[in-house]
Amino acid sequence: MTVRVLLIDDHTLFRSGVRQLLQRQDDVDVVAEAADGVEGLKRAKACNPDVILLDLNMPGLSGLDTLQLLGQEVPESRVVMLTVSEEADELAEALHRGAMGYLVKNIDVAALVAAVHKAARGEPVIADCMTTKLVARFREQAPQPAAAPTDRDRLTPREREIAACLARGESNKEIARSLDVSESTVKIHVQNILKKLNLSSRVQVAVYAVEHGLVDPG
Repeated sequence: MTVRVLLIDDHTLFRSGVRQLLQRQDDVDVVAEAADGVEGLKRAKACNPDVILLDLNMPGLSGLDTLQLLGQEVPESRVVMLTVSEEADELAEALHRGAMGYLVKNIDVAALVAAVHKAARGEPVIADCMTTKLVARFREQAPQPAAAPTDRDRLTPREREIAACLARGESNKEIARSLDVSESTVKIHVQNILKKLNLSSRVQVAVYAVEHGLVDPG
């Protein structure tokens, strides 16, 4: 299946380069591009792309504000931040506002293409360099009291393990391979996790796993 992509970035040269690289892929089609958030919203509503690659720092409407509006206007589209910022706070805020992923602009072509496809399938994509920072950020700002019962206690050890895998951006197939179980078993575990924690997406599970210390920062 061809993934339809919208690029929103105020740097014309960078936007052009990403477009050319993605257009070389047989299964990726850059259907539109925009230089700011306002134009990006118009393009998104007109094209309804599968994946939107969105810059974080733009003049006028910020990337985070654009992200929130995209979630309201084109909820079916998966938004992935593509930015130079490696600030954990901005990553956390983007995920809380509904981003499917967060990538930094030094990413190589193969990794970007793979991330686009994963996002289109509804799988979270977070740059490897950001995972440790995200874990550290939540551990510093929102530590869990040792004696306080939390929703984490509702999950079985295997469910906690799978939640951690989701936080690392692994697909069902990758999780099944690493845990030596079937993909259908992984799907059932994911459904159970969503139900137990009253969450609605894999990204929310990924954020939960980081917030509750299920991911090894090493």
